[in-house]
Amino acid sequence: MVNEKKISSRFIYFFGAFGGILFGYDIGVMTGALPFLKEDWNLQDASTIGWITSSVMFGAIFGGAMAGQLSDRLGRRKMILISAIIFVVGSILSGIVPFNGSVSLILARILLGFAVGAASALVPAYMSEMAPAHLRGRLSGINQTMIVSGMLLSYVVDFLLSGLPTTWAWRSMLTIAALPAVILFIGVLKLPESPRFLVKNNKLDEARKVLSYIRPKHEIDAEMKQIQDTIREEQNKKASWGTLLNSKYRYLVIAGVGVAAFQQFQGANAIFYYIPLIVETATGKAASSALLWPIIQGIILVLGSLVFLVVADKFNRRTLLTLGGTIMGLSFIFPAILNVIIPNAHPMIIVVFLSIYVAFYSFTWAPLTWVIVGEIFPLMIRGRASGLASSLNWIGSFLVGLLFPIMTATMAQEAVFAIFGAICLLGVLFVRTCVPETRGRTLEEIEKIGEMKNVENHTLKI
Repeated sequence: MVNEKKISSRFIYFFGAFGGILFGYDIGVMTGALPFLKEDWNLQDASTIGWITSSVMFGAIFGGAMAGQLSDRLGRRKMILISAIIFVVGSILSGIVPFNGSVSLILARILLGFAVGAASALVPAYMSEMAPAHLRGRLSGINQTMIVSGMLLSYVVDFLLSGLPTTWAWRSMLTIAALPAVILFIGVLKLPESPRFLVKNNKLDEARKVLSYIRPKHEIDAEMKQIQDTIREEQNKKASWGTLLNSKYRYLVIAGVGVAAFQQFQGANAIFYYIPLIVETATGKAASSALLWPIIQGIILVLGSLVFLVVADKFNRRTLLTLGGTIMGLSFIFPAILNVIIPNAHPMIIVVFLSIYVAFYSFTWAPLTWVIVGEIFPLMIRGRASGLASSLNWIGSFLVGLLFPIMTATMAQEAVFAIFGAICLLGVLFVRTCVPETRGRTLEEIEKIGEMKNVENHTLKI
């Protein structure tokens, strides 16, 4: 129920995106906890290490799909509240698993992953439906700022707790994630529901009230009419998973889902999960002594997300993705080339190139993926399509987290990153050929672009 008292638009946008803090913390916390966990339990098996690290992403695969579908029935706001509760439970369970309880820890983190996946699907959808078209890139980009701030917070917490006894260090790191989850729950209790969801469920007065919080008065009637017209077109049609393959929607579904999948298969999370171990491999020093590197990477990510808030609605989405993907790919490929040309090059060169990768990733593919996922899918399929995009994104994240330690155990780090570099360049090709430009267009205008493109493709086939 929407409160009678006017709600600040800043409050709505802040807590609408706050789920990203938890998302980011749970992505980043294992980076610092893993070296202590390995020492405490004497973990040596690469596959066990990979499963413990990637289990959150495994749960997120299913959490994103389920949350997307349920949010179409229950609403974005209610599903974010449920996710916050799961965050609290999963965080506490992760910190109290029994000694050498690898299976228990994996299961607890899979549960946590349900909430992480839900947040990754729900927050972009909610933010895109609340934001005006001319600010949607910037306001949706707040989600990315929240995510990387959560990651940086986890790195700082890991560093500050690193002086504790080994077992208390990693357990405290994992458990503290419950605190921002409680803050999220309290904040979201005061948030209104998305106006598009309210109109879809025939709650027109509530939808108009919510729009009055976030739009100038003279724009409300026009936006209400536009939303109603779109929903009216979709009446008497029942969305299912098969609807995503309908020729009317296929072009936009492929574009949004493809960008989400490429973002993870490009290998960014290999850096975020394993940077202490990467530095250890490069320098021979213990990973637990390299916890300042995650903080450096986190600072780069936060600064990049702030750059994105400035440039988000000044440059085309496709231009930024092309720039970022190209530099990211070259940053991964150059260390392999240098290793061939100069075999005795300083081992930290790879870390320098990884930092360049993180810098460009931070204001291009990292935030824009979620902006596009939030804005590109038509209303009728938005929940399911956002959930599918989120799930494929997490499949990529899960596979990267699981396979990276196994791959680096069987081949040189430079070769592994060169493979990711090639995928980055393929992602650029995909953007240039399969993704429409969405900057500055209303959600309804984007839907029309997709319909026109599908008609063009059908005509060409005939």
